[in-house]
Amino acid sequence: MTPRQAGELAREVLAEVGGAVVGKPEALELVMLGVLAGGHVLIEDLPGLGKTLLARSFATALGLDFRRIQFTPDLLPSDVSGAPFYDQSSGEMVFRPGPVFTHLLLADEINRTPPKTQAALLEAMAEAQVSVDGVTRKLPDPFVVIATANPIEYEGTYGLPEAQLDRFLLRVRMGYLATEQEEAMLRARLDRSAPEPTVRRLTDPAQVLAMRAALERVEVDDDLVAYVVALLAATRAHPQIQVGASPRGGLALVQLARARAVLDGRDYVVPEDVKSLVVPALAHRISLQPELWVRQINADEVVAGLIPSVKAPQTVPAAAAAAAARTADGAGRP
Repeated sequence: MTPRQAGELAREVLAEVGGAVVGKPEALELVMLGVLAGGHVLIEDLPGLGKTLLARSFATALGLDFRRIQFTPDLLPSDVSGAPFYDQSSGEMVFRPGPVFTHLLLADEINRTPPKTQAALLEAMAEAQVSVDGVTRKLPDPFVVIATANPIEYEGTYGLPEAQLDRFLLRVRMGYLATEQEEAMLRARLDRSAPEPTVRRLTDPAQVLAMRAALERVEVDDDLVAYVVALLAATRAHPQIQVGASPRGGLALVQLARARAVLDGRDYVVPEDVKSLVVPALAHRISLQPELWVRQINADEVVAGLIPSVKAPQTVPAAAAAAAARTADGAGRP
């Protein structure tokens, strides 16, 4: 599959999901980019904004198996990964897979469960495998985790540790609908006479893997690589940031930029691809100075503020120059 073909298919999936999740094109695009880039997505926002509907709609449109885990304070690691049980008919211990053995896993309210259970997802997210009783079992491919977290509740919650946050390719915020969009959403619910909209299946797991493979054919110019490294360095030198973005953040930013290029129908990355994804890709990977919490300054604001301080490259990628030359040559022919 070529980058152009992958982009066309991804845009079809976005349009299909957009018919179910009303008024959130930016959030939907970010989730689509996360799926294309082969990473996991953290959706941090208030309850009732359509996070579960978003995850289920993407699973249906992409043709992926879907499971949901409601994280609670009494959830055990074995409830996530699975555990062996005694089979009376055979007299043997048999492994019963947990809900993590799926293509798309919705980890709902992940900050409501203790760190031990949160850590049960760490190996699965990092290595796409689960180890139980000394036996390692591979997870289905593709494997995507979409986790949700409520950022305003603190009682009975357990903040995600830095190592766990760093496993998420990007963080997405949805926000409330505008008045007109909310009215349209309520009217659509009344018109369809059903609790949830119908989403068509457009791809399958093999096609999702092919779309991901198409990203490897997207060119990233050396100047853009240097730009990404400069952005990472800026987070580490910023006076309001205690711990800057990790090298994994740079890898995430590059892959997301490639995914955005594919979604736009290009096989090369431009500086705007990188700029538009700096906050979603890096803001959750940094730690601010403690006094900023009192001043109610969040990581998104700090990262967005440092982008103008890093000079973006002005050079045209080689692939873009070649495409422009071909267009000019074709236009000049009689």
